[in-house]
Amino acid sequence: MTATPSTRPSHFIHEIIDEDLRTNRNGAGTQVATRFPPEPNGYLHIGHAKSICLNFGTARKYNGRCHLRMDDTNPTKEEQEYIDSIKQDVRWLGFDWGAHEYHASDYFEQLYQWALLFIKAGKAYVCDLTPEEVSKSRGSLTSPGKESPFRGRSVAENLDLFERMHKGEFPDGSHTLRAKIDMAHPNLNLRDPVMYRILHADHPRTGGKWCIYPMYDYAHGQSDWLEGITHSICTLEFEDHKPLYDWYIDQIASFGAAPPGIAYRPRQYEFARLNVTHMMMSKRKLLQLVQDKAVRGWDDPRMPTIAGIRRRGFTPESLRDFADRIGVAKRENTIEIELLEHCLREDLNKRAPRAMAVLRPLKVVIENYPQGQIEELDAVNNPEDPSAGTRKVPFGREIYIEQEDFAQVPPPKYFRLSPGKEVRLRWGYLITCTGVTKDPATGAIQELRCTYDPATRGGNAPDGRKVKATIHWVAAAQAVDAQVRLYDHLFTKDDPNDVPEGADWRSNINPKSLEVLTGCKVEPSLAAPTHANSASSRWTDGIARYQFERQGYFCVDAESTSDRLVFNRTVTLRDTWAKLAAKSD
Repeated sequence: MTATPSTRPSHFIHEIIDEDLRTNRNGAGTQVATRFPPEPNGYLHIGHAKSICLNFGTARKYNGRCHLRMDDTNPTKEEQEYIDSIKQDVRWLGFDWGAHEYHASDYFEQLYQWALLFIKAGKAYVCDLTPEEVSKSRGSLTSPGKESPFRGRSVAENLDLFERMHKGEFPDGSHTLRAKIDMAHPNLNLRDPVMYRILHADHPRTGGKWCIYPMYDYAHGQSDWLEGITHSICTLEFEDHKPLYDWYIDQIASFGAAPPGIAYRPRQYEFARLNVTHMMMSKRKLLQLVQDKAVRGWDDPRMPTIAGIRRRGFTPESLRDFADRIGVAKRENTIEIELLEHCLREDLNKRAPRAMAVLRPLKVVIENYPQGQIEELDAVNNPEDPSAGTRKVPFGREIYIEQEDFAQVPPPKYFRLSPGKEVRLRWGYLITCTGVTKDPATGAIQELRCTYDPATRGGNAPDGRKVKATIHWVAAAQAVDAQVRLYDHLFTKDDPNDVPEGADWRSNINPKSLEVLTGCKVEPSLAAPTHANSASSRWTDGIARYQFERQGYFCVDAESTSDRLVFNRTVTLRDTWAKLAAKSD
């Protein structure tokens, strides 16, 4: 991927639509209509986010409409939980389908009636082969398939068997309805594909009305047709299925059974699916992670699901920006996760208020600071946004600093606190370390003794002396306890599926993808974060996000309460993508 943070690649889908509109391809005045057709058999992931942004964004660009259509053709794998999560994800990304929510199940009766027409026209037959036998009989790319021994059944026998399938007389897997096309066709998808299978399972919307369900390839193209979709945008793996979609529509049109009032057919355009380094894009494998309890659920912040990304603290604006930056490609490629994180940092840097949090506390006693005195220092909320204003942070005799900001025997070029060394406290004073208190039994450092220079409030020395290091801190008396969860990539390799032959992809799970820190100390302004920074107005989703100075960007986790603060690290401060892009310029 050669895109830089400032580039915007061309968009071949929009170029096609521009030409269609110029030539009135679908008829003058026809509104651009796209659709997002997820199967509710799991939570959506970031690859679906790209498709959501593409389909809804395209409709928005052309003042058209985008339909949300649930592909609910397999009731054995679909749940209401997944349907609800899909709707939440689309809305979180900033899109809405308005009155255009549909389901493939809306068309079950119409699809069934069309199937009868296929049988009557000799274009479909009931087959008794098992799924394994059907698969084996299809042949290969270099050899033709073998016709089913049931292919020659009469129209009357096929109608009778299909009606008995419909009535529930046969067990699952005993019969299928197959299209009669060509078992020697070079496209394997047209070698007598299955149209209906038997599933004795209640459907979330239709209950027990049906025990035969259409296959996706049979339902999909006709659903687009029925809804008046003009541009059916999908990923490249469906490119070889397009001739089958067209075949079904051609036959229905030849039967004189086209949907009334629609003078055009949907046209399919394919784009490359999204692959991101260190992320798994298989819903089946993501379900395995959940079932194996390798993660805490579909919304675990390490998951590439939209729910997980949202809980991690990503913003919908950053995901839309990411989708815009990577564009729409015709060839498969892999995007570095660093670009995704760069888009997030750019957004958070502009909007996230700053705060101080000490993750691994070390107490400091400032011996010449008056006992019992507390003063309030002015701190800037966001140097990138002057309108964010300032806040007050308490300062007293005892404070906490990070353990790593002190070294008793400092290495070369170590400018932070050490015996006899002076540092600047962010928004505070210059302090100098005068002593160290250790545990007599273990030798571990328990606290530091320091002095401060009262003339350096705000961190500047009146005499002009230079201090190289500035460290963050939290006043001990007013500090609020918090748990902080440090997240890293869920997989150690760029490609989670990259394993030796015979090895399991789960061997690439990163054992250090989560570190939970307890006893962290945060400034008191974070005690009620959803109120302290007016999260409901600052962020469209109401999730409070901050930059913990020198630590990274963090958000308040859904488990957090007023009595138990929990923060998730969203992303670190280090932006490797921006540095690489700067070098390439």
